[in-house]
Amino acid sequence: MSRPAYARALPPPRPDAAHPIGAALTASAAGRFPSIDGRWQRVPPWRPGLAAVVAFTGHAFVALDPEHLLEPAVQARLDGFGGAHHPAVATAIAGPGGWIDSLDSVLVAHGVGGPPILGDRPDLAAHARVAFAAGVRSDVRVVGPPVGDAFVTIGRGLGGLSELGVAVGDTTSGRQLLRDALTMIPAGEVTLAAVAPGNARALRAFLAAGFRPVASVQLLRPA
Repeated sequence: MSRPAYARALPPPRPDAAHPIGAALTASAAGRFPSIDGRWQRVPPWRPGLAAVVAFTGHAFVALDPEHLLEPAVQARLDGFGGAHHPAVATAIAGPGGWIDSLDSVLVAHGVGGPPILGDRPDLAAHARVAFAAGVRSDVRVVGPPVGDAFVTIGRGLGGLSELGVAVGDTTSGRQLLRDALTMIPAGEVTLAAVAPGNARALRAFLAAGFRPVASVQLLRPA
């Protein structure tokens, strides 16, 4: 049975393993994690104007512009054992009037390649979730089934790696939609998802589609 005409290949963003966070996440997808040493590393942002705290088990990264100074009291709270996600750290990085995103779980999977099952959905480009994705990721594309309001965003996200976001309609299986989306990613390429732990429906869908939790992330936009 041939694929429908709308199912054409969409080249996803290429991973940027040169960024320390991208490299750490790529390694974690292969089961290699940072040392559990309780330390934190300061690294440059992968996207201008966007800061982040990424925590693995026993090790954390803080992506922040070099000119952004952290007070000694804030640095004293930072560590790889949960301190990096202390609310005082987030508020100090964002500053008055800055933006602080929710604390999300980071999940990894690998693309499966092959004939793409989903197609372009430019008619959904004005959706609020697409706008959010475009604000924190680059080269965002919207793909989905040919009809309905369910879709997946694919863009260059955390650490410069491919990152997926999903919006599922009432009659659409999130698990199947995500499995279909992995056909848009070249076979073996690492792709990510950031999911709020409280969004149990989405978290179950990603886990059922083969994604695995490896870290946590909080995005910030300093004022």
